[in-house]
Amino acid sequence: MARRVWMALLFAPVLLAATPVATPPASPSPAARASGPVLQLTIDGTINAATVTYVRDGLRQAQARGAAALLIQLDTPGGLLESTRLIVKDILASPIPVIIYIAPSGGGATSAGVFITLAAHVAAMAPGTNIGAAHPVDGQGGNIEGTMGEKVENFAASLSRTIAEQRGRNVEWAEKAVRKSVSATEREAVKLKVVDFVATDVADVLAKANGRTVDVAGKPVVLALADAPVEPIPMRLGQKIFDFLANPNLAYLLFMAGLLGLYVEFTNPGLVFPGVAGVICLLIGLAALQMLPVNYAGLALLVLGVGMLVAETFLPSFGVVGIGGIVAFVLGSLLLFDTPDDALRVDRGLIAGTAVTLGAFILGLGWLVVGAHRRRPASGAEGMLGEIGQVRRVDAGGRRAKVFVHGEYWEADADEAVAVGDAVEVTAVEGLRVRVRRHATQ
Repeated sequence: MARRVWMALLFAPVLLAATPVATPPASPSPAARASGPVLQLTIDGTINAATVTYVRDGLRQAQARGAAALLIQLDTPGGLLESTRLIVKDILASPIPVIIYIAPSGGGATSAGVFITLAAHVAAMAPGTNIGAAHPVDGQGGNIEGTMGEKVENFAASLSRTIAEQRGRNVEWAEKAVRKSVSATEREAVKLKVVDFVATDVADVLAKANGRTVDVAGKPVVLALADAPVEPIPMRLGQKIFDFLANPNLAYLLFMAGLLGLYVEFTNPGLVFPGVAGVICLLIGLAALQMLPVNYAGLALLVLGVGMLVAETFLPSFGVVGIGGIVAFVLGSLLLFDTPDDALRVDRGLIAGTAVTLGAFILGLGWLVVGAHRRRPASGAEGMLGEIGQVRRVDAGGRRAKVFVHGEYWEADADEAVAVGDAVEVTAVEGLRVRVRRHATQ
């Protein structure tokens, strides 16, 4: 028994050394992002549906090519809240690091641009740029009043807050940018931890972002951008066209030109060109309106106003219908776009100029139509009535004659006897003969 105890004590250290020891799992180390190209998008203008497809195409290409990052150079006055939300959603879920660079100098990221910048994995600004002023406004650039205004503001504030929290940025400033329209220069934005750093150009952005650890789809990734080539990705032709058409002023003018062209064609059948041009402008204008937040009540008022202006030329309303048409036209123009961003609204000067021009055109056309109706006919049987001619030959005791009238010779029946050389007035046209009477001055 004693021998067994001694043997156990002798081999115990060996057995303990051979027994595996459980160790706590080590925290995952950041993975280095494979060194690939940096694809660059350039957004210079409002945020709209075309911008959404542009960013999504860029993210798809970056993922397919194993890009080291997607860099978006941003300079925007704002845009549609729904389009902004979709872009933010894509950036937050992106499997590729996204770098937002607010540039060039003199540019900025206001309104919708604030949300996009906050969502980036790395955010940088060029010298002389600014960011902020994300408070939602109505289509006329004023505050949205009442419960709707409160709802829109709370939604925008919560969106900016949650984005800032996820990216580790200044949550308090992000909310103030929405509720109080605060703005910051590039230096102030770095101090406030709204963006990461100031960079003079794209190469400087990549140099300063190189080696940073960012959270990409829930995993820490080290950016390897030191020698990454930059490849610009321009908008496709279709995206450029839709981005160009997403201008509310252009959409408004195209729609009005289409209506005017169709009106000219309907009132003057056979001209062809106004009808063809009107249909093309109207279809392009409707395509542009599809990309914008159209208020259909405003669109209905706009069409009603144009219809009333056209009706003024045919109805003896003494201007009442025309004035009502101008009022409906202006109200429809003001209400046409329902958006909380003043960057996407029809310019007030354009509305005033279009209303005055269209009103003057329709009323002027009506005046010409009325004048034409009052003017004596210049041709046909009606054009002969009242014409003065001269008797060249008489028969049947002066009751039948041949007269020269309106540059032609006519057989005439006279109400009373006439003589050669008498001036006569045409009182009726009966087939190929005219009825005449001695002219009152004779």
